Order: sequence, then C-alpha cells, then structure tokens
Amino acid sequence: QVQLEESGGGLVQAGGSLRLSCAASGSTFSQRAMGWFRQCPGREREFVAMIRWSDGTSYYSDSAKGRFAISRDGAHNTMYLQMNGLKPEDTAVYYCATTRGWGQTLPRAYDFWGQGTQVTVSS
Repeated sequence: QVQLEESGGGLVQAGGSLRLSCAASGSTFSQRAMGWFRQCPGREREFVAMIRWSDGTSYYSDSAKGRFAISRDGAHNTMYLQMNGLKPEDTAVYYCATTRGWGQTLPRAYDFWGQGTQVTVSS
C-alpha cells in the first residue's frame, strides 16, 4: 500500500520561501510520476507541479512556473517542492500524490494521496 506524508508547511510572510517534503513508501516509483496539488476552502483542488520519478522531468502550472521548483531524492523516496517568492494567494493546503501516467493535471488521475500540509502566506 502506497503511503505519502507531507511536511514542511507553515506560516511565512509574503516574499518568503518554504520547502515542502513528501515522503513516499510502499511501492517502487520508477514507473510513476508524483505531483503537488493545493486546495483552498471552497475551491477545487489545483495542480501545482509534477515530476517523473525515473528521470526527473518536471512540469508546472502557470502559477508555479518560475517561483516553485519540484525535485526528488530517489535514495530516500522523497519529493520536494521549493517555493520562493510566496504570495498570499499561495495560501492553501498542499497535497502530494502519485499517478501511473505523465502529464496528468487532474486530481482524478492520481490514485494515492497524502493528508496535506497547510501553507499560510501573510501579506
């Protein structure tokens, strides 16, 4: 059974940085991709970024491009999201998830999810 656990969220001022981690276990991920999503109260879960585990190829949403960087550490089965230049509109619960496909930006394409970590950006 795949298990994902996020960490690294918190409160930060606008313009600051945070690094989120997603520790993965219960499977080999070489044939999978992993992604970050976020969700604000009353809104749909939104794609942020994804990475192909085998070669590190990444893909970003327009809102994340240029400010966020996704990476993975295969030796420790951990994925990261480095977030720089944070804005109040980045405030959300951030989730990591995994999918068998590539280029999947819809939540329904992901079959395992973590519990989420809160990121709050103050103005």
